[in-house]
Amino acid sequence: MIPYGRQHIDEEDIAAVVQVLQSDFLTQGPVVPAFEQRLAELSQVQFAIATNSATSALHVACLALGIGIGSRVWTSPLSFVASANCARYCGASVDFVDIEPDSGNLCISTLRQKLELARATETLPDVVIAVHLAGLSCDMQQLYHLSHEFGFRIIEDASHAVGGSYQGRPIGSCQYSDITIFSFHPVKIITTGEGGMALTNNPELAEQMQLLRSHGITRDETEMTEPSHGAWYYQQLQLGFNYRMTDLQAALGLSQSNRLADFIAKRQQLAARYHQLLSQLPLDTPEVPADSVSSYHLYIIRLHDKARRKSVFDAMRAAGIGVNVHYIPIHTQPYYQQLGFDWGDLPQAELFYERIISLPMFPELTESEQDHVVATLSKALA
Repeated sequence: MIPYGRQHIDEEDIAAVVQVLQSDFLTQGPVVPAFEQRLAELSQVQFAIATNSATSALHVACLALGIGIGSRVWTSPLSFVASANCARYCGASVDFVDIEPDSGNLCISTLRQKLELARATETLPDVVIAVHLAGLSCDMQQLYHLSHEFGFRIIEDASHAVGGSYQGRPIGSCQYSDITIFSFHPVKIITTGEGGMALTNNPELAEQMQLLRSHGITRDETEMTEPSHGAWYYQQLQLGFNYRMTDLQAALGLSQSNRLADFIAKRQQLAARYHQLLSQLPLDTPEVPADSVSSYHLYIIRLHDKARRKSVFDAMRAAGIGVNVHYIPIHTQPYYQQLGFDWGDLPQAELFYERIISLPMFPELTESEQDHVVATLSKALA
């Protein structure tokens, strides 16, 4: 089976993890801060806070921005459920903004219309979570302008987008957002096994997220409510969580980060080859604006005939090609239907879902495997 995504682990990765196994620290040692510093440098951002998953990072990001009961968070329906669940964990209400029909990213013109209606009813969002689907950045500059006009904060869910760029700067620089979130799941661009990271240029947000990821506990005497009792002493300042990344995970991520540029270059090469090989088939391939570089976490095609999606999907799987679909619109999930959402609410997202298939995309995909993918797809469409 050729999977849709696969991690790339080499001997240097293994050696880095073994070195931690042989050290004094398996968790809460020196490697997590080193990994954070490395990602901050790569992303051209001031602070990076590693967590045990991107979902955890999204959760603490929402909390750091003051999201709670009575808050309103808007996001894209075309994402994994964590992009919306993080707000629900905080007790906030969630709403969705329909997508652009080509990129699958949040539609800025639709967002403006929705914001104008919300202003009239005094139901503006506190936070908008912009999802960079498949590794392509949303139009962050326009979103940033809207945030100032309508008074909301911005989280970039860049779980797919480590190594991508927008307007010449790395995704993660937070040029147009308060916080950016990365994922290091095995099928993502680089992996820590499971893991995530929150990045920000705001020291107060960074301090809050660092506190929240570790039970709300501090050992910093300057933050304590009374003088320290001794070197053993700590205080719990608020209710936090066990969302820490281990040194084992960070060692793998730190090693992987040394090959980030190579991973992105290979994905770019594979995407360009897919563009060429698929150009005569009845489908649309991803388009990337001139001001962006996609990390191509996913390579999503859109069939012209949505009625054929299931038969094509089944034929590909039967041929040993592990295609997938990213994503089922969040608002159609039973949990969100119980909150009042339903099919028909977000037509562009639903149409996008009905047409899409994710083809295999990972650095070790060979040209012969890619040829097999395209030949099988062509046969299934014939």
